[in-house]
Amino acid sequence: MTETSSPLSPQQTADLVRVGMLANDNVTLGFGMQIHEVTPGGAVLSMTVREDMLNGHKTCHGGLISTLADSAFAFACNSYNELTVASGFSVDFMAPARAGDVLTARASEVSKAGRTGVYDVEVSNQKGERIAVFRGRSYTLKGKPAVAG
Repeated sequence: MTETSSPLSPQQTADLVRVGMLANDNVTLGFGMQIHEVTPGGAVLSMTVREDMLNGHKTCHGGLISTLADSAFAFACNSYNELTVASGFSVDFMAPARAGDVLTARASEVSKAGRTGVYDVEVSNQKGERIAVFRGRSYTLKGKPAVAG
């Protein structure tokens, strides 16, 4: 079911995707990420930095910060219930995250045209300090739903 053929509103479709994708998302669940919001083209997720997420400098491993941002990106770009995958991303780190920090990733759609999209994700800590910025590029497989409706 795509947005145009669905009797659901765009927000109802995003909610359906949120529930359906999360049920099968071992990474998001395994890292204890919380989904606060999925909207058409957007998502907000958070994750508390645990001791087992720290690198040799006792800061959160950059790959795990990227994973949080990537999960927010995935929920945002699939929110129309069209199967969408990453075609690439870049991430820049601004500040370290430490054990106990609550990181929040806010994803927003920059552009969606044809089968491609661009999404920005800002990751900040509980103090509102920017930890990282992430830009994801997506590719939509037309005619295939992200989740069964």
